[in-house]
Amino acid sequence: MPFISLKLPPGFFRNGTDLEGAGRWRDGSLVRWREGSLRPIGGWRERVSNMFSAAPRALIAWQDNSGARWIAGGTYDSLKVVTSGGVITDITPSGLASGIEDAAVNTGFGGGFFGSDVYGSVRPDAGNFSEATTWSLDNFGQYLVACSVSDGKIYEWQLNTGALAAQITNSPTGCVGLVVTEERFLFALGADNDPRKVAWCDQENNTTWTAAATNQAGSQTLQTPGQIMAGIRADGQTLVVTDIDAHRAIYVGPPFVYQWERVGSSCGLAARKAITATDNGVFWMGQRGFFRFDGQNVQELPCEVHDAVFKDINTAQISKTWAVSNGQHGEAWWFYCSAGSTEIDSYVAYDYKENHWLIGKMDRTAGFDRGVFRTPIYADATSDLYDHETGFTYDGLEVFAESGPAMLGNGERLLNAHKLIPDEGTQGDVTLTFKTRRYPNGAETSHGPYTMGNPTSIRFSGRQARMRVTGSTLTGWRFGVPRINATEAGRR
Repeated sequence: MPFISLKLPPGFFRNGTDLEGAGRWRDGSLVRWREGSLRPIGGWRERVSNMFSAAPRALIAWQDNSGARWIAGGTYDSLKVVTSGGVITDITPSGLASGIEDAAVNTGFGGGFFGSDVYGSVRPDAGNFSEATTWSLDNFGQYLVACSVSDGKIYEWQLNTGALAAQITNSPTGCVGLVVTEERFLFALGADNDPRKVAWCDQENNTTWTAAATNQAGSQTLQTPGQIMAGIRADGQTLVVTDIDAHRAIYVGPPFVYQWERVGSSCGLAARKAITATDNGVFWMGQRGFFRFDGQNVQELPCEVHDAVFKDINTAQISKTWAVSNGQHGEAWWFYCSAGSTEIDSYVAYDYKENHWLIGKMDRTAGFDRGVFRTPIYADATSDLYDHETGFTYDGLEVFAESGPAMLGNGERLLNAHKLIPDEGTQGDVTLTFKTRRYPNGAETSHGPYTMGNPTSIRFSGRQARMRVTGSTLTGWRFGVPRINATEAGRR
């Protein structure tokens, strides 16, 4: 019998039944594809240890006018900066209202109406929701501006390590976030405890917030049933996304300053940090899907790993979800808590250059893309900071990809596999394990792992088989299209 090529398209597919993923990659972690070749993502190394006493929920990096590089981050109760050399300074504003580390829904005693449910039954999710505290961080020139959703004030830090961040004079309170526009206006989101209000300061002057004929300060109350979640710079405009819809602000100058337009509905943002801007548009996670703003309109992204993400996400902790762009590889990443975890332990990524999806396990709570630093930098829940996409060490995590069932022959006859011809960049960098079944829901038998030889002797039989590729964690291995020689075992 001729050799069977196990050629699978790039990206993971994780929707529907196991058999519906036949001929696709179904599970894996810490891998990506480039031009059809499977390979590991870059590893990481520690940069800063114990920057905080809790998990950071936002990080930003920038370079000041003197060329010095800074990283700032916020937790539920603190704000700190660190130099490129690793010197940490606490700049937490005096009187900052402490937030909460974990989201909470009061569905217990006192969380509903007396007598509305049967005693002893599981309460419905109808109580008050308290989201985990996150920060909005941006730069106004060389200075850091920051807002904690639990505190509501807008702070500025002017690079003085001997001073704390201080509330900006005349700035609104009761805010849920901020964003600095391309035109150098500071937007206060949800200003004055109005969940639909965007207020902005005068251009280049973040201490003037009262509109007058002599300045360009102003405000806009969005016509939406939702509440503002986040704002982000997007292709010469500013995008403001609520939990229901999306609006863009385009600078038009005095007297109106900004023109506002709804650009998408039923596309609400699931978490305040679950949005990222790329060269290919703005991407974000909704409650049950992913969306992209292309500069004009919002489209929902077809997602081939929808079931893997939304059937295994801790919705009670979805407010911790955050997104980051990996521009070097053309990817948008989201980190989230899986169903069995109250802290972030999983990720999903969209490769917008080659249009496929990635999934995996990694515990990162905040981060930013490469820019003023040569590599992306992410933080974990213990508040250690890591340089990413460097080397091939992964703190002991397994680097692998596993296929859905591949039909051996036409899927009607049992085949006996004897020999495999590998296709690797460097032979021996990966091992293969095969898992066979006679029927889609039948018992599964594992064979291997096999160390690659040329050829490799293998022994298994079945109507369908899944292939698991496990890579070395010390090399930048490549895996292509292996071929299997098999003979018919007869009709069953």
